[in-house]
Amino acid sequence: MKFTKILVPIDGSKNSMKAVEYGIDIAQIYGCDLIVLHVLFSQSGFAFHTETVTGTITTSSLDDLNNEARQDAERLFDEVKKISERTKIKVITEVVVTVISVVEAILSYAEKEDIDLIVVGSKGRSGWKKLILGSIASGISTYAHCPVLIVK
Repeated sequence: MKFTKILVPIDGSKNSMKAVEYGIDIAQIYGCDLIVLHVLFSQSGFAFHTETVTGTITTSSLDDLNNEARQDAERLFDEVKKISERTKIKVITEVVVTVISVVEAILSYAEKEDIDLIVVGSKGRSGWKKLILGSIASGISTYAHCPVLIVK
């Protein structure tokens, strides 16, 4: 099997950044592209139904939240670029905003982009220490159209 595109979804957790290192190493071996994806879950569908302590969520406050999340993603991508500097592989960074589940957004992206391998951290930021496998990693490994490498 030859890999041409490897996808690594990241959330900033330790395991997702380990997955980046594995993805980079595999991309070097196969001489393929590495796509690092950060999914922003947007609650804009609930903008007119949800209230916070400070009042109703407005379109502008959601825009502020999305902009802040994109800035966080850029910081993560800067880390990825530092890790990949030692290589000559092509690293593509993408941000996807979704109102559906994070798993579905990752899987849809992987299918649309003809990804050959998904490398994902075993647990993200969920904090559910009693789970052996994170819900995102579990969903990806269950429903992906391609092989999945889970890094712990």
